[in-house]
Amino acid sequence: MQHYAESRATTAEGDQMAVGAFLLGLPGLLIFNLVLGPVAIVLGTLALVRGTARRGRALLGIALGVADLAVLAAVTVAGHGTIWRLGA
Repeated sequence: MQHYAESRATTAEGDQMAVGAFLLGLPGLLIFNLVLGPVAIVLGTLALVRGTARRGRALLGIALGVADLAVLAAVTVAGHGTIWRLGA
């Protein structure tokens, strides 16, 4: 009985991580790409490892995390390596 409770708690934690991965990956497309992208990837992966019932959200969180980093790379290349330009 205790094993079932532990498994259920792990799945619930995985569900929360899957939702968190999605919710952090989405705004990461616009702001804080360098931070939110890797966090979304890690949370999505941990959710899959813990056996989440929200597998689609975990995979979407991972995809959004990768897209966050791709957007960051594209903006960096387009800006010739300058992310922020202070002054004129």
